[in-house]
Amino acid sequence: MTSIRLRNVSKSFDGDGRAGGAYTALDRLDLDVREGEFFCLLGPTGCGKSTVLHLIAGFDMPSAGSVEVRDHPVAGPGADRGVVFQTELALFPWLTVEENVSFGLRMRGSDAGERAAILDRNLELVGLSKHRRKFPRELSGGMKQRVQIARALANDPDILLMDEPFGALDAQTRRRMQEEVVRIWTEARKTVVFITHDIGEAIWLADRIGVMTRGPAARVKEIVDVKLARPRPAMTPEFAEIYNALSASIHAEAEAMLNE
Repeated sequence: MTSIRLRNVSKSFDGDGRAGGAYTALDRLDLDVREGEFFCLLGPTGCGKSTVLHLIAGFDMPSAGSVEVRDHPVAGPGADRGVVFQTELALFPWLTVEENVSFGLRMRGSDAGERAAILDRNLELVGLSKHRRKFPRELSGGMKQRVQIARALANDPDILLMDEPFGALDAQTRRRMQEEVVRIWTEARKTVVFITHDIGEAIWLADRIGVMTRGPAARVKEIVDVKLARPRPAMTPEFAEIYNALSASIHAEAEAMLNE
């Protein structure tokens, strides 16, 4: 079953902030994401990966084409799609961990008993039960990202959208968070769209990887199936084969961008 479908999607902006002319980020992009899969969108900087995610989230509308979630057109943000951002600024610094996680539930008017049960379950899922009364300033970078994941999951979305959520973390913390998100995905079985420019991260996480062309006027160049058993040790011969193929594909796009 297809969870997310983009057909002939184009997205233009009025100006790029430099020349002031119109800028076409995406041009006639097609993409299908299957129900329950972990899908990574990979490509060089500036290729429009985050623009695709924002269209799925409903933060923005396409200039042309259609974006559907479970066969329904996306008309704006919805509780069926949870978003995890790269920056820790997405958390409310004046709220504790448990207050951040339950914020959406309070806004929806959930009663206290239901809210407490959902909060406990999701804090346990991300391993933050013992830190529930801490403020964001008292947490490490990885813990802040887990708060974001718990907050998104607390609303029980069908789809989890993750926009380079580990990009600001050090290598060791990043690997631990990759392991955490795979564990959470395995237990929760949500459809995940994960944006990254890190080839190794995409291979380690994804069921399938969508490789984007360079921008402007980007589209999905190819879809790569990652047929590796989990857990996935890095740099096995099979891992390296996929890595080298993806690296060559992305390098070709980056080189073409530089030579224009």
